Order: sequence, then structure tokens, then C-alpha cells
Amino acid sequence: MVLTLLLVAVAGSAIKWLRDSMKMIKSADEINTLARSVPSTSGVYFVTAFSGLLAPYWDPGATGLLVGLTSYTTPAHVARATLEANAFQTHAVIESMKLDSKSELAHLMVDGGMTNGDLAMEVLADVGGFEVVRPEMRESTALGSALLAASAVGLFGWDITRPETLVDVNTARCTLFAPRTTPEERSRAWRGWQRAVERSRGWIETAEE
Repeated sequence: MVLTLLLVAVAGSAIKWLRDSMKMIKSADEINTLARSVPSTSGVYFVTAFSGLLAPYWDPGATGLLVGLTSYTTPAHVARATLEANAFQTHAVIESMKLDSKSELAHLMVDGGMTNGDLAMEVLADVGGFEVVRPEMRESTALGSALLAASAVGLFGWDITRPETLVDVNTARCTLFAPRTTPEERSRAWRGWQRAVERSRGWIETAEE
């Protein structure tokens, strides 16, 4: 299975929160620089459930959670945990899709603003244990419009009714990020994320309760 996936939507709101509310960074791009200043989160997990948890958890009663804090925790650890949160949630969605499709992931193609950061892509590969492919052109909405227009007038041999004519679209000058973690390291980190998610779930009590 080759999957093209937009990274989890809440990643952007979490970075905005670090910038605008916590004042940890001055611009969104700075999160990669800040996060790279430490080699790991040192056990910090950030469940970025500002508006509940979306796929695959579907828990509107969940809230944001920072856990694993110690007196040695710095803004850099929180920044790195924010990047990891995006990776963990993306991994959770992929695992659900694998169960439904009964297919393995060959590699993950990404796009969007957050993919501009190399560290964010490295973290995604490390957490997921799969190769992340970042094309040079990372605006899928614009590319889709171009594909439709070209197909309509017969340019470049593109034909949306024949997927084989599109197989090489946007594959030139891609950057590949391979996982550097061991299966044991990934499994341990994943268990920690699942524990953090469970602690964030159902925090907001409904009227019925």
C-alpha cells in the first residue's frame, strides 16, 4: 500500500499554541530548530486534543495533555513532543487503515506546510517505522487542480480515467526520510503514547454523566 496522507490537522493548532499562547517560538518554522536542540523528549508526551481527539479515537470529551514533565523539562522538550504528537496520531490513523485494508504501508507520501521541516519528517519516520517521501512540490490542492485541467485538454498525456498515466506525477526530486529507530524503541514509545492518550480521554464530562 502506497498512501498519500495529509498530516493530522491538530498539529498546526498545537504549533500555533506554542507560538501565540506559550510564546515558546516566534514563528512556526522555529519549532524544528527548538526541537532539534534536544535528542529526545525525555519522556514528555503531548496529546494535542484541543478540540477532542479525532481519528481514529473519536473522543470529543478528550482534552490536551502534557505528561512526563520533570524539573528538567524545557521548551525544547515540549517542542519535540509536539512534533512527536503529530507523528503518533498519523501512525494511529495508518494502523487503523492497515487493519481495514489488510495491506502494509510501502511508504508515506506527505504534503502541506508542516512537511517543510526536516526534523518533523525525521520524527514521523522514526515513530512510524516507515519511509517518508516528501516531494519538491508540496501543495496537493494546486497540483490536483493542475491535473484536472491538464487531463481535460490532453496535456502531458495525463488522463484521470487512466491512473497509470499519473504514476510519475510529482515524483521528481523527492526527499526520502528513513526510520532510524529500532522496533523495540518504536514499540516502547508507542506504548507511552497510548498511555498518555488514555489519560486525556473523557476528561470533559457530559450532561448525562
